[in-house]
Amino acid sequence: MPRKRICLVCADPATFDAFLLPHAVRLSADHEVSVACHGRPRHAEKARATFHTVGIERAVSPLRDLRALLALRRLFRREHFDLVHSFTPKAGLLAMLAARLAGVPRRLHTFTGQVWATQSGLKRRGLKALDRLLARSATHVLADSASQARFLENEGVIAPGRIAVIGDGSICGVNFSRFKPDPAARAALRAELAIADEALVFLFVGRLNLDKGVLDLARAFAAMKTSRPACLVFVGPDEAGMQGQVRRELSARLAEVRFVAATPTPERFMSASDVLCLPSHREGFGSVIIEAAACGCPCVASRIYGITDAVEEGSGGLLHAPGDVAALRRCLEQLAADRELTARLGRDARARVEKLFPEQRITDGLAAYYHAL
Repeated sequence: MPRKRICLVCADPATFDAFLLPHAVRLSADHEVSVACHGRPRHAEKARATFHTVGIERAVSPLRDLRALLALRRLFRREHFDLVHSFTPKAGLLAMLAARLAGVPRRLHTFTGQVWATQSGLKRRGLKALDRLLARSATHVLADSASQARFLENEGVIAPGRIAVIGDGSICGVNFSRFKPDPAARAALRAELAIADEALVFLFVGRLNLDKGVLDLARAFAAMKTSRPACLVFVGPDEAGMQGQVRRELSARLAEVRFVAATPTPERFMSASDVLCLPSHREGFGSVIIEAAACGCPCVASRIYGITDAVEEGSGGLLHAPGDVAALRRCLEQLAADRELTARLGRDARARVEKLFPEQRITDGLAAYYHAL
């Protein structure tokens, strides 16, 4: 039987490196795999796939978006793919429309969070309508968390029963050979960042923007009272120009704060930290939570759909209402005051991730889903 031809589509090459590489490797055993994204990923050579550069940009630009749509349609018509699978909102909308126009028989999109979830009024209705159009253009739909799937059904974006989740959620699970407790990396990175061995390190990993709750975290840490030395480390690109505002919120404690640009090795920071913080206002799943958990690092996070799939409240971490700075501060203070609780939450978090989110479970699950199609 001839091998089926599939194309994975995302906007940012970093998305491929972080989430889609293990899928490309696993799927290439049974399929001819192509990848379309805005540039060549750093780890392209590991994928055993053909790469196509298409100008899909995250920012809205009607003219460039139209060009990307037409380029995708030409690619899909030329290559005669059996299935096109898209990830992230912009790439999903363009890829599903282009695949439908090109007559691709199987069109699959994975929802990884909704931009409109924190919006209101006309903007919310407009962005939500685009997700409905995306869903109608796809023949099959996945979500990376069960609670997100229910949210999309309840909001009328997708008909009940039409959306599926691979395993217990996440895009690609966790690679335990990469994300694991690493005492040597912990000591080396703390020395590199001039952080004392005895300090309690709170870590944020992600894009610095309002939806990620970085100002909430800055305000909570600034107000936190603890007798134990503490440090707050931000790791990720400042895509919204927020570092200045974060610094102002933390002006009295800047000596205890570190900023690090985007890194290809987040596991080093997770191994060096004691608590991951993800006070997001919206999140599709929260992959950094399970990656940090694999390193033995529990979390303090907001109690929203997506995140509640990644962490079991009271077992692998503490949750607070989104936007509630006082509740977030209390969670930080509770862990700063109770070393045993922090250690227990870290052990429980790792045990849960080892059971539910091994990388192979998710990659095999997606391969089985493809086979069923």
